Amino acid sequence: MSLLEFLSSVFGWIYFICWSLSFYPQSMLNFSRKSTSGTTVDFPLINCLGFLSYAVSNYAFYYSPLIRAQYASRYHGLTPTVQFNDITFALHGLLLSIITTSQYLSPRLWSFTPSKGNKPSRFILGIILGCIVGVIFVIFIVLSSPERNDPSGGGHSWVWLDAIYAISYVKLIVTLIKYTPQVLVNYRNKSTKGWSIVQILLDFTGGVLSIGQQGIDSWLQGDWSGITGNPVKFALGNVSMMYDAVFITQHYVLYKGADGKDGEGEGLLGEGRDEERRIE
Repeated sequence: MSLLEFLSSVFGWIYFICWSLSFYPQSMLNFSRKSTSGTTVDFPLINCLGFLSYAVSNYAFYYSPLIRAQYASRYHGLTPTVQFNDITFALHGLLLSIITTSQYLSPRLWSFTPSKGNKPSRFILGIILGCIVGVIFVIFIVLSSPERNDPSGGGHSWVWLDAIYAISYVKLIVTLIKYTPQVLVNYRNKSTKGWSIVQILLDFTGGVLSIGQQGIDSWLQGDWSGITGNPVKFALGNVSMMYDAVFITQHYVLYKGADGKDGEGEGLLGEGRDEERRIE
């Protein structure tokens, strides 16, 4: 094993550890406070869909002979840069996201004080529905293609590799928007109270190492198709780090030491407050 191969493996497992640990601080903070106030269910809920799609696509890229053959045909004989730790990370993320989501949707189960942020926003529900419909649509297109099972990639026809890409893009879409509700909640409350900054610091570290590993793998293969052929993994690190930078700025600069307004602004675009006013 060369030095670069060793570094790739080390980076892979360290980012796996950092990203895996990043799922715990928020659920632990919620549990210690016996409340989810100051946060919104949108983030963990849509994370469930994101990591489900990520687990399915990574599993296919890593284990499916057909998908790997179609990938190799499309990308000059190369193999996907997906590693085993990507699969374990996705499955672990899915499990922890489900647990965290349950704290919002079933507060009585956790003996939590009910919070207005427990209800998903229409925006997030719309994104979830749109992603599911989009994937089903692509699968139907692939099923109608006579060359869908062609190991050579099917030329210009739709093959199962395209369906796996569609599934993987769900994770990309989720990553692009999943932090937005919490950014807006923090902005409206002028505080990051209730939102764990530890998870953000771990996520940022993991993003740096994830991109580093993919870059090393592509360098070793002598072809940057390792990145263009797996754009989701590359985008995950970059997009997450941009959002992390926003959260770090909010926590340590803009709203440093601010307690915020308890019970306010826990739903996307003020949906929670509007509902409360109607009840009053």
